Amino acid sequence: MAKEKVLIADDDQNICELLRLYLAKEGYDTVLAYDGEAAVAAFEREKPDLVLLDIMMPKMDGWEVCRRIRAAGSTPVIMLTAKGETFDKVLGLELGADDYVVKPFDTKEVVARIKAVLRRCAPAAEAPADGVIRYEGLSVDLTRYELRVNGKTVEAPPKELELLYYLASHPNRVFTRDQLLDEVWGFEYYGDSRTIDVHVKRLREKLDYPGDAWSLKTVWGVGYKFEVKE
Repeated sequence: MAKEKVLIADDDQNICELLRLYLAKEGYDTVLAYDGEAAVAAFEREKPDLVLLDIMMPKMDGWEVCRRIRAAGSTPVIMLTAKGETFDKVLGLELGADDYVVKPFDTKEVVARIKAVLRRCAPAAEAPADGVIRYEGLSVDLTRYELRVNGKTVEAPPKELELLYYLASHPNRVFTRDQLLDEVWGFEYYGDSRTIDVHVKRLREKLDYPGDAWSLKTVWGVGYKFEVKE
């Protein structure tokens, strides 16, 4: 599955580059625009999954860019403003922005807000009616917390089972370690992201499956995915 794409529109090129670096580290693709007209053109051309949009830009301000994005559909928009005035926040939300961040901002907070908005706006995955995910030689039951491999029950702690269930319910989608911590352990978890590595290693030791229909894959430099042959 392709990585999620974020359009960063701000006339401050240093801010754009800083955000680009942080988002790339989190596994996102990025597109940069330094004025309003370029932002609209990039939005129409690149079809991003989310837009980070500065208010005060040359050629076309963020308000008008937001109006045009909303006229085109429901792509999530996070407004960036240096003012922090209530009027700006209210107007942005009335225009259809999903969130706003006041400058100067903590880059980690912006990344966290992007993750939260994308999760909130993403179409809900349809869970199996019985709470069981099945593949050839594999059954992950989150109602009984039971893992079966090749027809045999395999002991697995709850977090290992939840991690496998989450990955297997999003086949072929790559997740960063931080994304998996947020989704499986919870947004408030402040542990080391290497926790994911340890759990994946233990799962691989238990998933003794002779076929090649599926596998728990490492995507070097990014994270992990549950790969299914299509």
